[in-house]
Order: sequence, then C-alpha cells, then structure tokens
Amino acid sequence: MMAQDSSERPPEHAEFGHVFAAVCDLNGTLRGKRVPADQIDKVLTGNLRMPLSACGVDVWGEDIENSELVFETGDADGICEPTGRGVLPITWTSKPTALVPLWLAEEGGAAFAGDPRRALAQILRRFAEEGLTPVVATELEFYLVDPQGNVPVPPASPITGKRLDSDGVLSVDELEHFDAFLNDVYEACRLQGVPADSAISENGAGQFEINMKHVDDPLRAADDAILFKRIVRGVARKHGFAATFMAKPYGNRAGSGFHVHFSLIDETGTNVFDNGGEDGTDLLRHAVAGLLATMAENALTFGPHENSYRRLTPGAHAPSAVAWGYENRTAAIRIPGGDPGARRIEHRVAGADANPYLVLCSVLGGALLGLKGQWQPADPIEGDAYAMDLPHLPLDWASAIEAFEHGVHVAGIFSDRLKGMLLDCKKQEHRIFKSQVTDFEYHSYLEVV
Repeated sequence: MMAQDSSERPPEHAEFGHVFAAVCDLNGTLRGKRVPADQIDKVLTGNLRMPLSACGVDVWGEDIENSELVFETGDADGICEPTGRGVLPITWTSKPTALVPLWLAEEGGAAFAGDPRRALAQILRRFAEEGLTPVVATELEFYLVDPQGNVPVPPASPITGKRLDSDGVLSVDELEHFDAFLNDVYEACRLQGVPADSAISENGAGQFEINMKHVDDPLRAADDAILFKRIVRGVARKHGFAATFMAKPYGNRAGSGFHVHFSLIDETGTNVFDNGGEDGTDLLRHAVAGLLATMAENALTFGPHENSYRRLTPGAHAPSAVAWGYENRTAAIRIPGGDPGARRIEHRVAGADANPYLVLCSVLGGALLGLKGQWQPADPIEGDAYAMDLPHLPLDWASAIEAFEHGVHVAGIFSDRLKGMLLDCKKQEHRIFKSQVTDFEYHSYLEVV
C-alpha cells in the first residue's frame, strides 16, 4: 500500500479549531494567547513568546507602575516552554478547544525566576539534593453562586428550583441535586489528567470541596489545582451557575480554604515522617517547626488579597493562630491520625484564592528550612486554638505585605526577583483598594457624621 501523502493527512489535533497557550501569573491567573490549531507545533516546540511581565501584572491585568520588567527592559519577551502536560481538552466551550500550559524562560534559556511555577521547581531541586521527594495532595473549597447580579447569591437547586438558604454540611441531598454539574467536573478532570477524588457538601450554602489524590510530584499537584479551578468555573458556566474561589464571598458564611497535605519519602520510598506510632519522627517535628517559623512571614502567599483577611479573622473558623496539633482542625498545622505509614502534615492556612505554586513554595520551603536547621517546634496544642492566646498571623493585608517584605526567612524560600515582583503587585493592588469608598461606607456615614 502506498503511503498517504502528508499533504492529504489531517493535521494533528484537527479536532480543535484553536488552543489556548498560557502561563500562570503571580495571582494564579492563566494569561496567554489563542492560537490556531494548525500552529500548535509552534507552541509545543517552545517557539512561542510572551512578555516576561505577563507573570507580574496585577489582579486586573494591569502592568505594575514603574516595573523594571516593563520600563527598564522595554517589556522584553520571554520564551514560552511547555510544562509537559501536553494538549488538554476543554469541554465547556461552544466548540472543541484545548489548553497548553507553559512556563517562562529568559532569552538565553535560563528559567525566569519571576514565574511562580519556576519558583516551586527550584524548591523541589533543593529537596532532591537532600534525597527527599514531597508527596502532596490538595483540598479546594468553592461556592456555586447565581450568576445574576453583582453580589453572590446561593444558586437554586436544579432539582427543586428552590434557592439554597442553609449551610448543608456533608449533605448527600445537596450532592445529589448538583449531580450533573459534579459529573461534568469529574469528566473534565479525567480528560485533563487531574486526579479528583471525593467531593463533599461543605459548610456554606452552595459550597463544595473536592479533594485531589496524593501525587509524588508537587509541580503536578500545583498544576492540577490551577487546572481544577478553571474546570470548575468553566463547567459551572455551562450549567448556568458561576463558581467562585474567593476566600470569603459571604460575610456570614464559611470561607473557602486550600488545604495542603504532604509527606516526604526518601530514595527507598520510605515515608520519613513515619516512626510506626502516632507522634511521627523527629523529621516531622523539624518540618513543623519550619512551617511555624515561616508562617506569619509568608501569610501574603496564603492570603494574597484584601478579601483573604475576612477569612483569616480570629474567630472566623479558619486558622489565624501560629500553632500545631495532632488531629486538631482548629490548629493551622494538623497532624492527621490513621495509618502510621501515611503519616503526613496538613497545612490549613491558605485560602482558595491563593496561587497554588506560591502556597506550595511557602509550605515545602518552610518545611525544608526546618529540616535542614533541625528546628524544634513549640509543644502541640490540645483543645480549641481559637480560644487560646497564641501568636497570630497578620490580621490584615497591609500587615501581611509588610511581614513578607521584612521576613527574615523569605529569602531562604523565594528569589529576589519573585519577592520583588510579588511585593510590587500587592502594593499596587492595595493602593487601588484603599482608594475605593464602598456603598456601605456611604450608607453609614454620608449624612450621619
């Protein structure tokens, strides 16, 4: 049989009219280009270029004032290299399309230190030098809301048509009512290789949590979290809802967290936190000490937005105190019980609004500092951490920015480039927020004071 002429063969990925080629910025937002499918080889071979400053724009997509990336270098391009995830189908658009995740390199080929994914890769190289591999799983909470209007309102049940009005924690009925939405989320996760595990109805009206399975590649775990958030938002729109990962969309309902579970395995595959008992090894305690010592300094990565600190307010049922404990969900650092072979640390501080790459940098980087320095933690707490007099995280966004800027351990985790870019970004966002006067302020003060 004669070989088919290459000009007659359908192009690879012809099922897609176009693909989105995107990098992740400091806020965890994907930014990039819509590329015709017949140019996909350009994307997959690292021949696409984007400004390095794309990683550092603010939450509205605006350039940072006086950014050296923009004004001192002429807004130079970087090289967009594929992350290895390939071409990921998107199921919620009107026509078939796909996403190609990328990360940035400088003109000479060096990794761009301001790319948050590159920052995490650097942390993982340092673990590899110690003969250790982190095994990570994440838990992300989110709300479904009615897309009508400018403020969030719980959605109506697709089954009863009635608007949700109660906090249906662990409600099986609520899971059943939103079964079609959840089924499509799981199918999209399957197609994109995102290891979605169990789903629960959480504490707020229309709030859900979907857990990811443990993986021995934290870069992939962070990728999965980014992809999962896009999947949920996209599938929600397909079903007539909106989805939000805001840390605290309702003042009087539970916030949404991004919990990180991790253990460490050595070159033989042994969990170095497991001593056969409930308390874990000295290495576990060293890692906990590193997390406690760096937690307040890195609060900006766990709570990167104005809204984040509504969730981290003391008494709001999110961890705001720097403390740890065994099987204690009121503590910022929890050591879950169960099989000693699965002994791990749960970090409960980050909000769902945080950038997963930066969260894992802070968590794993802090743990590594504790391990290498053989730091010792304070005693684990017992009882209600919310009611105890304990060191606490910064209570507001401005304080978190200042703590990150002056933190003594920050340079041991983040490059000067990324630290400076994140501070410039958050200071600009903070200035803009503080220049806005809210409707509630007008209502309270306009003709009263």
